Amino acid sequence: MALTVSCGFFIRSNVYRNVIKNIGNTCSSTSYLTQQNNVILRFSSVSVDINHVINEGEPKQQKKLSKAMKAYLQRAKEHDEFIHKETQEYLIGKRHLANMMGLDPNSFTQKDAAIQYLFPSGIFDPRARPIMDEPEKIHPKKKAAEFDIEGRPFSSLFYTTRPNYYQALYDIVEAMEKSNELEDAEIRKGLAANETNQVNLIGSDWVNKEELEKRFLEPMNDKEYEYFIASAERLTEHPYSAHAKDLLMKFREIKKVQTEGLMITPLEYNEQGRPFIVVKDCQRKSSTGTVKIWGNGTGLININGKDITYFYDKYHREQVIFPLMFTGMESQVDIEASVQGGGPTGQAGAVRWGISWGLRSFVPINMVEKMRIAGLLSKDWRSRERKKPGQEGARRKFTWKKR
Repeated sequence: MALTVSCGFFIRSNVYRNVIKNIGNTCSSTSYLTQQNNVILRFSSVSVDINHVINEGEPKQQKKLSKAMKAYLQRAKEHDEFIHKETQEYLIGKRHLANMMGLDPNSFTQKDAAIQYLFPSGIFDPRARPIMDEPEKIHPKKKAAEFDIEGRPFSSLFYTTRPNYYQALYDIVEAMEKSNELEDAEIRKGLAANETNQVNLIGSDWVNKEELEKRFLEPMNDKEYEYFIASAERLTEHPYSAHAKDLLMKFREIKKVQTEGLMITPLEYNEQGRPFIVVKDCQRKSSTGTVKIWGNGTGLININGKDITYFYDKYHREQVIFPLMFTGMESQVDIEASVQGGGPTGQAGAVRWGISWGLRSFVPINMVEKMRIAGLLSKDWRSRERKKPGQEGARRKFTWKKR
């Protein structure tokens, strides 16, 4: 068969050579060219048939699956069967529960299910109550195949055992290098960085370790998590990190804005038209007080008839003026506070919360949200734990001696 094909190629080349040789000959006729072309066409069809026969005679080679791919396919098949079974049981249980409660099964949701009534329990933690949700949302997702059928990994970081984790670190490094290039370009132009060049992540926070593992579909230890967050924060602090906001938001979660529906007390005015606000029930530990904030002020502070020196320690003074420094109102308002009970720590905390709560009426809504995130608007309900009878203190026990 091989000899036939080689002879055919030799004959075909000779025919082509004769055609080219005689193409300029006036004695050649069209019938001769037609005859030569017919020979070429006939032989070409024969050669194609021979190749077709050769290809059909060869057995098709099937690519062998690697052991890693076989194991992945087996796990994927088992997972799909498990999810399918759980989904069917979920739909049946949902329909039965809806029929028991007299509701429409098609629009039945977790909120409509009185599971705590149907399954009473003495455990009051919401996480311990039974839930009714789709299996895909309850059971963790499985990572897709990271290698082809021959066992070759798709990612160059496959052998790190955490390709998604290290790929994210690599993206952070690339973003840092780009930020450095932008900074160098601005310096060459003689321009300084401003607030718009740095990323603003107010209103969001880094995801915890468990959530980050779900997003990467990879386990990690505490040290790796801390290293990743430290790397991301280093990029965040770069003065030209605004371009990396989309990358950083992949690892952050949006906090619920609670100041939009918050009722802020409107300002009051005295006879001279000066605005003021009064905050009562300022509490910290066993200290209580009242704080009055005057607008159009110069930064005067009056606490029980004295200035800021009412507190002897520098720490307590800083606690009082911190809300004013945070909002930039230290020279625009005057403070009058009366506080009693407790010690200096409790009194300073009560005055601090009263000033923070009253400044909401003097600052814009975006500053109020920043104050909430900073913890200035949250009351500190902690107090000293009482001493227990038979003990030396609240938790401390007497020294036990056998003899």
